Amino acid sequence: MVIDMNYWTKVFRKLIILIISLIGIYLSFKLAFFYMPFLIAFIISLLLEPAIRFLMRKCNLNRKISSIIVIIIVIGIILGLLIWIISTLISEGSNLLDNLGTYFTNASTLIQNFINGENLKRLNIPDSVIIAIENSTTELLNTVTIWLNEFLQKALEWLTSIPTIGVYLVVTFLSLYFICTDKVYMIDQIEHHLPEIWVKKLYKHLKEIIKVLGNYLKAEAILVLVSFIISLIGLYIFKFAGLNISYPLLYAIGIGFVDALPIFGSGTVMIPWAIISACNGNLTLAICILILWIIMSVVRQFIEPRIVGNHIGIHPIFTLIAMYTGFKLSGVIGLFIGPIILIILKNIFSSLLDKGVMKSIFSRDYS
Repeated sequence: MVIDMNYWTKVFRKLIILIISLIGIYLSFKLAFFYMPFLIAFIISLLLEPAIRFLMRKCNLNRKISSIIVIIIVIGIILGLLIWIISTLISEGSNLLDNLGTYFTNASTLIQNFINGENLKRLNIPDSVIIAIENSTTELLNTVTIWLNEFLQKALEWLTSIPTIGVYLVVTFLSLYFICTDKVYMIDQIEHHLPEIWVKKLYKHLKEIIKVLGNYLKAEAILVLVSFIISLIGLYIFKFAGLNISYPLLYAIGIGFVDALPIFGSGTVMIPWAIISACNGNLTLAICILILWIIMSVVRQFIEPRIVGNHIGIHPIFTLIAMYTGFKLSGVIGLFIGPIILIILKNIFSSLLDKGVMKSIFSRDYS
């Protein structure tokens, strides 16, 4: 039997490229966490680039002056929002931390009343099963309370750590300044130090990835921001109206967090919240929450087609798998990173995916 070395050399080379690409993407995301201030500055610079070019074109200013003007405006807005958000989060987080025990007791009482209710007894469920359900729900509540307590404590420690936040902000803003003002110089340095063929391939892939991923992230950010603002305004209105809304900013952040997850949505939080409020006898709050959720859904359905444009072409099951994989590898933050990595992989290996990964690697007519 004659072994076609040329064929197997091509197969081996393609497998090596595939493995190296996957390792490179994994290391890139690890480094992205380590150099987070620079990554944030880079993302902000992409968002500010149209405004900088607008000033350069309309006011005949050079890039440095235009960048400084835009950055000063943006920094002022960011600092103002950060001061309000941090102070509000510290206040609401501290109050929630102090009242966690009370909420745990109330939730346990509600579950006990439901288990011991007449409707459940009519089902003739054995006492052993009821006891098991009661113990399981109590243990779940206790676990959630402990996790929330630890999370709030760590979050408050970080929010009240002025030197740490100061270092992050200074590094981020300085990086933003240099990236915006010296963008041309940085591109020239990359082209100077890398081989020309590398620069062409890198520029091609980065341009496509930034376009696809940038549009996806921008669209998602706008949708989440709209949902967050609507929920925040609605919850503050409910609070001023005398309804039982103790932590509007925390609730709005939680709704925005869930709404940011692919496949999920604000209804994942707000519908159960309305049901629980109705079961507790607070029918007015339940109706208000449902009305707020309907408003958010209608607004999202109205603006989503106008800003999302073309879909990324990934089936929801693969998005869900990516989210689960990211969660197992990186925790909660992995829920967001998983779909992003999936989009990048789809873009990089689009030719392989179109033809079929195994067919493209092992096909005899592979070139």
